[in-house]
Amino acid sequence: MKPLQGLSALVTFADDTQREVNFEPFLHGPVFEPIRNNPVVFRSLTITGGVITWPNGADIDPDVLYYGLKPAWMEAQAART
Repeated sequence: MKPLQGLSALVTFADDTQREVNFEPFLHGPVFEPIRNNPVVFRSLTITGGVITWPNGADIDPDVLYYGLKPAWMEAQAART
């Protein structure tokens, strides 16, 4: 995992596939607010137990990124319309 410009990072998955991922669409909700608003906090992302995590407890399942799935908030919004 290597942070890049803005809210992007180069992510290496378990099968050694690498992708540049823009995290912006996934950083919604109160737990992600400090990550979204502070580049230093965003760059503190790590891998813990195969999950992308931040020190405040926020996390993102790498399968969502690997398979190009929509963020949960987008899925919930689509279900309401």
